[in-house]
Amino acid sequence: MGSAATPIGALAIASAGIAALLLIHHLVVRPKLQATTRLKLLLGLAVFPFIAAVSTTASGMARTTEATFCGSCHVMETHVSDLQDPNSISLASRHGRNEHVGPHACYTCHADYSMLGYPLTKITGMMHVYHYYFSGYRKMPLEEFHKEVRIAKPYPNANCRTCHSGKLASFMNVREHIAVLDELEANKVSCASAGCHGVAHRFSKRPEEL
Repeated sequence: MGSAATPIGALAIASAGIAALLLIHHLVVRPKLQATTRLKLLLGLAVFPFIAAVSTTASGMARTTEATFCGSCHVMETHVSDLQDPNSISLASRHGRNEHVGPHACYTCHADYSMLGYPLTKITGMMHVYHYYFSGYRKMPLEEFHKEVRIAKPYPNANCRTCHSGKLASFMNVREHIAVLDELEANKVSCASAGCHGVAHRFSKRPEEL
């Protein structure tokens, strides 16, 4: 869904439109400078532009959490295609079919969940933009990207445990979990590995990584 179709996107467009109409009216009519004129100028130059700026920023930030936004860079097309494939058995696709994750699967799984998680996630996203336009990713063939580029740091088990607590009986009664519990806590063993629950995106891994 496009950002303009959301309530906050509509608010941004409406606020900008009202501000423009107020200013055009003032420039065309040239009313006397009185209380009502000052009020219109305040609304047209400050209040409605401020609302438009804030709502536009919020709408844009929300748009960046959508999987379709992630797939707008060609190097991510296969990731999103696999995510949305109802026949795929990849870890990413299985999570993407969860209605609570679905449209925001990339962000939900890759976001930083620390106290400053939201701004840190956005800063990381800006680094992706930098690499796409200035590090050659934009012109890189998809096959080469899959072969050469890897996730910046190991995927944290803490992200899995925002949904899968690791404290329930269904987890603690599995002997494989108990055997590596300390390693899981220290992030030395990944939940998303071939020996555990499977890597999220198999098609972008080398054979030795599977």
